[in-house]
Formats: sequence, structure tokens, C-alpha cells
Amino acid sequence: MNFTKIDLLKNELDKLRPLPSAAVRNLEQVYRVEWTYNSNAIEGNTLTLLETKMVLEEGLTIGGKKLREHFEVINHSEAISYVQDVVSRNIELSEYVIKSIHHLVLKNIDDENAGRYRLINVMISGSQHTPPHFAVLSEKMEQLIQWYDEQKDKLHPVELAAEFHFRFVYIHPFSDGNGRTARLLMNLILMNYGYPPAIVKAANEARLKYYETLEIASAGNDLEPFVQLISVCVEDSLQKYIGAVK
Repeated sequence: MNFTKIDLLKNELDKLRPLPSAAVRNLEQVYRVEWTYNSNAIEGNTLTLLETKMVLEEGLTIGGKKLREHFEVINHSEAISYVQDVVSRNIELSEYVIKSIHHLVLKNIDDENAGRYRLINVMISGSQHTPPHFAVLSEKMEQLIQWYDEQKDKLHPVELAAEFHFRFVYIHPFSDGNGRTARLLMNLILMNYGYPPAIVKAANEARLKYYETLEIASAGNDLEPFVQLISVCVEDSLQKYIGAVK
């Protein structure tokens, strides 16, 4: 994989630091709404970008929409705040952090399973991949953290974040909320290295490509298309951040 363009953009952003606080606040607000909207929409939430913004910023409820969909928005925003806190306090990525993020994603929606590894075996619709048996999840998640600790100084941050996302959904440790948690974890890793969060878009073609590249990685053992897709998202974010502060 070639990350030259990303490295150039990252250097350009780093040269602009410290970023003006007003611009950072504005970017964070915009990204909180966009990230929440897209991540939820990928999973089937029907709130539009504007409706998501109204729920988050004005505390409104949208008529005709399910209560669950409102909770998905509020929860995701709280999970972003937690991720920002983990990053700013240099907290190590651990199973505790992963479970805490998942707990925030599912609270008030499925309190029984929020922050707990699944106690059932699952199939993923539309995928040839069957996630591991629930009895081995603790071991698999320990191995994932170990892999991360071994690779974090070797792999390019974008490759590290994308591969972690893939390995996480391959294990599928929770009964629900794995996708949202995976994207939050991916961005936690990127933000740890000073990158802005990467937004995987939910528009039809983008969503399809996201699922297709994940399937190629799990069924075809080829991670490159997925890493490539995430790279484009990272590039897009870097350009937007540079544009906003220049």
C-alpha cells in the first residue's frame, strides 16, 4: 500500500498546528453529526443528516421515527465523547475500552448485552464468513489487543486502524452494534496518531463498497481493497481539516 499522499496531507495539517480553537470546535461539531449520521445509516437508521443534527444539537425528537433510532444518535455521540477522552488522556486500547464503547453504543437499546461479549453463536447476513464460537471470544479479543500492541509501531497508522476494524468485525464479539463499535475503534486509533476521524459514507454505492471490501477481506483473505477504501476516507478528512483552518 502506498500512503504517500496521506503522509503529505498529514504533514501539511501538522504544520498548521496548533489549530485555531474556533475552527477545531466547528470541525468537531460538523464531524460529530456526520460521523453519527453515516455510521448509524450504514446500520439501517432512517434519520436523515439534518434530523440527526436536530436530535444532537437541539434535543428534538423527530415525529414518526422510532425511539431506538433517537437513542442510536444520542448514544453514538456519547461514544464519540468517550473516544475523544481516551485519546486526550492517552489511555491504552484495551478490552475494557472496547466494552465501554460498546456499552455506550447499546445503552437504553439493549442494556442486557451492552458492553458484554455475546453468549450466542451468530451468522452475518450476506456474508460467507461465520464468526467464531462464543466460547472463544475472550481469547480472540485478548489476541486482538496483543496483535495491536505488536503492530502499532510497525504498520502505517491508516493500515493499522483499517486492519484493526477488519479483525474486530471478523471476530464479531457482540450480538449487536459491532459495526458502529468497529468504526469508533478505527477512529480512536487514527485520532491517537493525530489524524481526524475518517467517515465511512452511508450513501448506497459507498455502503455497498464498504461491505464488499470487508467481504473480500474475510472470504478472500485480501485486505488491500478495504485498506484502500479507508485510505480514501482518511484523505477526505485530512483535506477538509486543512481547508477549514487554512
